[in-house]
Amino acid sequence: MEGWRIFATVLLGAGGLLLVLVTMAKVRDRARRSGPVAMAGAIAVTILLLLCLLTATVLAPVVAWGAVVVVCTAAAALTLVG
Repeated sequence: MEGWRIFATVLLGAGGLLLVLVTMAKVRDRARRSGPVAMAGAIAVTILLLLCLLTATVLAPVVAWGAVVVVCTAAAALTLVG
């Protein structure tokens, strides 16, 4: 496995984990119940794991780094905004 794939996957996982937590917090604030929070968390973690797996194995470099930039930018923006 190439080194850039490992680095991109780690960055994607770190930013994605933060994004999952922020998403779950936003759902908790709106729904005020644990059911929708658990569902949002399960969906977000599944999508993140699938994206990390694809980044580590088959995605082209431009697509992989594009996903890293989008996820990390979204996580930073949501964290700073509120």
